[in-house]
Amino acid sequence: MSVVTSNQFKYVSYLWDDQKAAALAGDEVALLIYRSNLLGADLRLTNYGGGNTSCKAMAKDPLTGEETEIMWVKGSGGDLGTLKKSGLAALYVNRLLSLKKVYRGIEHEDEMVELFNHCIYDLSSKAPSIDTPLHGFLPFKHIDHLHPDAAIAIAAAKDGKKITQELFNGSIGWVDWQRPGFDLGLKLKACLDENPNIKGIMLGSHGLFTWGDTAYDSYINSLEVIERCAEYIEDNVKKNEPVFGGQKIESASKEDRLKQAAALAPVLRGFCSSNTHMIGHFTDDERVLEFINSKDAEKLAPLGTSCPDHFLRTKISPLVLKIASNENLTDVKSVKEKIEPSFIAYRKMYADYYNTCKHNNSPAMRDANPVVILYPGVGMFTFAKDKQTARVAAEFYINAINVMRGAEAISSYTSLPRQEAFNIEYWLLEEAKLQRMPKPKALSGRIALITGSAGGIGKAIAKKFVEEGACVIINDNDTQRLATAEKAFQQQYGKDVFASCVLDVTNKENIANAYTTAALNFGGIDIIVNCAGLSISKPIEEHTEKDWDLLYDVLVKGQFLITQGSVEIMRKQNMGGDILNIVSKNALVSGPNNAGYGSAKAAQLHLSRLNAAELGKDKIRVNVVNPDAVISDSKIWEGEWAQGRAKAYSVKVEELPAFYAKRTLLNEIINPEDIANACFAFVGGLLNKSTGNVLNVDGGVANAFLR
Repeated sequence: MSVVTSNQFKYVSYLWDDQKAAALAGDEVALLIYRSNLLGADLRLTNYGGGNTSCKAMAKDPLTGEETEIMWVKGSGGDLGTLKKSGLAALYVNRLLSLKKVYRGIEHEDEMVELFNHCIYDLSSKAPSIDTPLHGFLPFKHIDHLHPDAAIAIAAAKDGKKITQELFNGSIGWVDWQRPGFDLGLKLKACLDENPNIKGIMLGSHGLFTWGDTAYDSYINSLEVIERCAEYIEDNVKKNEPVFGGQKIESASKEDRLKQAAALAPVLRGFCSSNTHMIGHFTDDERVLEFINSKDAEKLAPLGTSCPDHFLRTKISPLVLKIASNENLTDVKSVKEKIEPSFIAYRKMYADYYNTCKHNNSPAMRDANPVVILYPGVGMFTFAKDKQTARVAAEFYINAINVMRGAEAISSYTSLPRQEAFNIEYWLLEEAKLQRMPKPKALSGRIALITGSAGGIGKAIAKKFVEEGACVIINDNDTQRLATAEKAFQQQYGKDVFASCVLDVTNKENIANAYTTAALNFGGIDIIVNCAGLSISKPIEEHTEKDWDLLYDVLVKGQFLITQGSVEIMRKQNMGGDILNIVSKNALVSGPNNAGYGSAKAAQLHLSRLNAAELGKDKIRVNVVNPDAVISDSKIWEGEWAQGRAKAYSVKVEELPAFYAKRTLLNEIINPEDIANACFAFVGGLLNKSTGNVLNVDGGVANAFLR
């Protein structure tokens, strides 16, 4: 084996560790997973969720006890970078090859997918993907099918076949574009039979197949082929600069780009959500700016993408905004009037595309809104059903930009023909996959800001909303507490469901930053929960003016300012929304040593009624949850407040939970999760026609009954 080091590669990452691989020696499946994870870790080799890998090895047939050849291949769905054995499909090679005998031709190739199930060796394996025969019909022990930008740039070039032949001196074969499936597997085998000494095959517009006798050989072969493609492209880029015909407009400054994006995102989200709530993503990546600011962007963007993996996630083509990067976005009505014609035109284009290309058995037309929106001088927005899908769509369009850049440098870029693109997008097998997807959760597509959500009631609400499908902005004025919450959310839910910021609800700059965070990370806001609070319990003679101002600033003014900021965004979106105010039993019940806190809570309650009356015309619902004595994980109950309440009721601090429970009709201790459940009851979809209401969650305090 020749010694290979990372120094040999400039455009890809050599990550193979001999010690780790040696520990897996003899286990071909383990080596397959190891190789797959390395390949998936470098997005220059393959995009998220794209490509597949395989190995063939002998295993004992559980029925005959005889050794037989089995192929392990990445199953349907999943990502190479995180692939585990559970993500592999395991099939008898001889049975897979025998399917050739029953194949009725390309018009019937979709029926072969169901027959893959008759070839399964491991009954607990993942469902085989459409690419299974592409691996099965090639005789090699280890095979990589990847979607490297550099290889696809050649595959999508006008004269890509000729370039491939010359660049690799005939050692890489070529198969013209064809939709993945059984027939393409036969085409790959035919290419190999005609060129028995090749070390890989380029798929027109699609990607790359490479192989080897061992996992390591396949890995190195893949890296070397992709490195050669990338080197060739970069040499040509340098010769033919400037890329994309050169710069047409200049980017706004970083600060101005983010300002414009945050101001515009809710407007775009509103248009994109005409069918269903969408979540947004924004990037001003340098590669995006180079493309959208170029002279050739106007020519290339409408062409769409070439690789099916790119296309399925980015749609037929992006929408390019026709507004300046320094456009004044404060007049929302004017901005909407300028943007709306572009959306109308895009939806018409998409409907025409569907109606022109559809077949008699095509699924009904899906959402005609764009996924990718390009704002020259500012950046790229993507919108999808959830944050991960929106983020990945952006990554895929950057892949597409890289492909266009490379193809234009070496020749000229060609996209998939519209009919071929349609046949992929509305493929009945793809539709069946969509139909099998889990039903969206109640808060899917919703974005929530819960103030004071690094602990106590706020944190419980944020967790509940995430578990029901929402994206949340967690926040606190305590940076240490916020850091702890961020770590917990990252570990439990991952990076795509939350963003975070420091938020003092009395600080207008903090509030503006919180809404900027929501807009840039997710596209806007749908749910506000005013939960941040504090408590001061003192006899009237001990109550200071400072105490009074602090209570009213945080509880009343804070609720007002947060609500005011949210209404601006909700009106931009024109999708309605929910505002929930966590008030208190004390808004309704008079008790000792509670003049400041109780009256501030009463003000919060009435402010909620006033907001409900005013915002109904905007379909913005305002409701109240009244907790009582939620002690668990609450900063309110640390120190003087607990001592003050214990003194007021002549009990010890440690006796307070039991004391509060005993005075309720249900004799129950109230936990943060109980308040979270009440909030979900308001926003979960069953109470969409409810506003101005109050829900007590206090175990039953008769004095707090509203009527």
